[in-house]
Amino acid sequence: MNSNLRDIISDALSSNQAQYVEIRFDQFEATHIRYRDRDLEEVNRTTSGGGCVRALDGGGWGFVSFNRLDDLGNKVKAAIRNARLVGGDPIELAPVEPVVDCVKSNAKKDPSKISLNDKKRLLDEYAGEIWSVPGITTSTVGYGDSHLNRVFASSEGTYIEQEKLDISMRLSAVARDGGDVQQSGVSLGSAGDFSEIENLHSQASFVARRALELLKAGPAKSGEYTVVLDPVLAGVFIHEAFGHLSEADHVYQDDRIKEIMLLGKRFADNQLNVVDGAAVPNLRGSYAYDDEGVPSTRSYLLKEGVLVGRLHSRETAAKMGEQLTGNARSIGPQFPPIVRMTNTFIENGNSSPEELIADVKDGIYVCNWYGGMTSMEQFTFSAGEAWVIKNGQIKELLRPVLLSGNLFTTLQSLDGIGNDLDMNQGGGCGKGGQIPLAVSNGSPHIRIQRCLISGN
Repeated sequence: MNSNLRDIISDALSSNQAQYVEIRFDQFEATHIRYRDRDLEEVNRTTSGGGCVRALDGGGWGFVSFNRLDDLGNKVKAAIRNARLVGGDPIELAPVEPVVDCVKSNAKKDPSKISLNDKKRLLDEYAGEIWSVPGITTSTVGYGDSHLNRVFASSEGTYIEQEKLDISMRLSAVARDGGDVQQSGVSLGSAGDFSEIENLHSQASFVARRALELLKAGPAKSGEYTVVLDPVLAGVFIHEAFGHLSEADHVYQDDRIKEIMLLGKRFADNQLNVVDGAAVPNLRGSYAYDDEGVPSTRSYLLKEGVLVGRLHSRETAAKMGEQLTGNARSIGPQFPPIVRMTNTFIENGNSSPEELIADVKDGIYVCNWYGGMTSMEQFTFSAGEAWVIKNGQIKELLRPVLLSGNLFTTLQSLDGIGNDLDMNQGGGCGKGGQIPLAVSNGSPHIRIQRCLISGN
């Protein structure tokens, strides 16, 4: 532990007279490399440091961010003054046992130990793989890594130093035939293990070939279908459509969500289990403690189809009288922690992917994703690929399709879950202006009856 830093923070906390005060301090390093077509477009290396004070007193929260540690005691006093100016009804925090701990990353191959030249050389190879496929008109290769050392301390006696590494990667290719444009892409990442993105040459050439194949594919006819979702799209579905509704700050602030998301309510049949948890190891959303010093957990949201839990900060857990889950997160010292997902996934079922498809006479197999949006329980997602299913067999490739519907109707129509859980670690989550936050989501293959497909 950094004893000098600990002394500075402890001194600043010792003289406060507030209900509760916490201090976070970050030391952050990041590298971003981006290729446009064959050309290196951007190389960016950043180093930053900064922190924040958050104080609870008089029924209000006060917040102060800073770049320098000097005069930290006065920054604490300013946060307390701000809290008292806000005022309001009394706010309670769910109790948590104070802890002193130092958590180091266990990544096998730390990206901060890899030279910039070696990173560039690898991305050169990926760009070359894409452009080795004739007919590609444009492409992007994007890479980012970060190394965060975060200190958290509270007036309750907690002091935690926590190291976190993160890597993200995006490969995409675009093909054109006159005015017809099609694209294919893949997003990947890891919890700081560079070896997990070192052998993506086949992935790079695959996205190029698939973009060209999509030019020749026909559109799906819009309508209701039995659909089978691959683990990537199913994981995004459960994250976007259900995970956000499970964030407790949404629930207690919105009476309609409160009515919908009642604990003990059945949403699906017994085979569906949905989990979120930073205590699931070695994923982008994994950590030992959240940004309020709460130990991470592995929490069921749906257990055998019944709503049994939701995601909490200390404030929301106290307001709703529920158990802490360790889901208060912030992307940096300029933001207070809010309730966020970590690693969200559907647990394995009992069917093989082949068995799920074998029972479908006339349906669509959907894979990967481009984007999506949710509004309360309504959702729309764009699948990156679609295939005809005819008499239990996957047939011809289709143009990308849109899936839309009502979350709760869709969960009730989910009648098959595979046994091939896979976690997607690409992309990032956004909420409350804090984006991108490292998360992961996943699922086995799942089958849904009567899903609305838009093919044009």
